[in-house]
Amino acid sequence: MKKNQDESTIFGIFHRAAIPEGATAVHDFVLEKYLGKWYEIARLDYYWENKNLTNVFAEYSLREDGMVAVKNSGFDEKKEKWEESEGKAKFRGDNTLAAFDVSFFGPIYGGYNVVSVDDDYQYALVFGRNLDYIWLLSRTTEMPEHIKEKYLKIAQNIGYETDKLTWVSQDKNQ
Repeated sequence: MKKNQDESTIFGIFHRAAIPEGATAVHDFVLEKYLGKWYEIARLDYYWENKNLTNVFAEYSLREDGMVAVKNSGFDEKKEKWEESEGKAKFRGDNTLAAFDVSFFGPIYGGYNVVSVDDDYQYALVFGRNLDYIWLLSRTTEMPEHIKEKYLKIAQNIGYETDKLTWVSQDKNQ
């Protein structure tokens, strides 16, 4: 391997499969409208996330270098304390396409794709790089049933096993 190879080549596996087959990230995406706080309504648990977390939310802000700062917070029910993790995200291409590479572990990036968002940027459906990653997000601690149904149908059509979603309790304030 050449020493000057960039991260996208070195960690190409994360880039090749950056969005599930058949899924499309939102076009005409406006990052400034997406920034701010989002509550996790539902997710698929995955191996490096603490499965004991409730009251999960993410905060997105613009960094000086143009990347997006990502701060995830949640309440660990077993430890009875709040936990945080910080990362960064960058557009995978055109900054009007809601397709990002996100990293919480140094130079290793994974896909983060906003596949549906309402006109007011109050509700979002996010797919990861494959069918192991999905999030239903809301600006408030609740999501209307018709939005949930719409997002679940989109996910099912791509191949997600939505019956395995964890519905996140949002009953504590930080």
